[in-house]
Amino acid sequence: MRVAIDTQPGGTGPNEDWVAGTPTLAVVLDGLSTAGLETGCQHGVPWYVAHLGSQIVSALAESNTPLTVGLASALERVAALHPQCDLSNPGTPSATVAILRERQGFLDHLVLADSPVVLDGHQGISVITDLRVDQILPELKAEVARHETHTAGHKQALRDLVTAQRETRNTTTGYWVAAADPEAANHALTGTVPVGDVRAAALLSDGAACLVTDYAMSTWPEVFTTLRTVGPRGLIDTVRKVEATDPRGQRWPRYKSGDDAAVAFCQW
Repeated sequence: MRVAIDTQPGGTGPNEDWVAGTPTLAVVLDGLSTAGLETGCQHGVPWYVAHLGSQIVSALAESNTPLTVGLASALERVAALHPQCDLSNPGTPSATVAILRERQGFLDHLVLADSPVVLDGHQGISVITDLRVDQILPELKAEVARHETHTAGHKQALRDLVTAQRETRNTTTGYWVAAADPEAANHALTGTVPVGDVRAAALLSDGAACLVTDYAMSTWPEVFTTLRTVGPRGLIDTVRKVEATDPRGQRWPRYKSGDDAAVAFCQW
């Protein structure tokens, strides 16, 4: 498996996405925005995704380790790295997770929250994603969408949304992300396909997937054409060019003018 990766921040702040690739493994993490709210952690989201990502790669070094077991182990290890922080805080640093692993002629995938794994198969495109978060708090999301980005109203509406989301995060009535509790790993979407059925695969944070999912300015087959032609950096550059035509979020209401983006492109 050949893996090409790239990640770029969406603005002037630190990049809260993380990506890695090995000959048998690809991982994309998308750190959740804090909207400036208290997290109970002195380290921050970039620290969290960097340590979680490296722990996932370590935990899955053995190819027979189930992806959910490896993710749970990584969550436990990262929690043990900062016991001085309030890990019970509902805003404790957290992230979406997308993993693809090649193992003995098969491809295992894991998705936790809305960073998709997209398979370009001989029979068509398959998109594996977890959209449970989209079913939560539609009224507050609509309020965010009502405001242009970079306005006081937008900032307050986003803070209200994130505050409410934290109360449903990693609960049976809400949605699941990687945070401090390893139980989240048991709520990931997983599956396996023969590697021979797949021509290529892409793992994307929503800051890159939005080109298809939110902006509808590309299709998944076109995304794979872009990745084959100009690679992950070229795909992210395309997203930025599209966002530059709507900097205030009037055509495409969104949480930020440009979100952090990460891509892992896998070929055989």
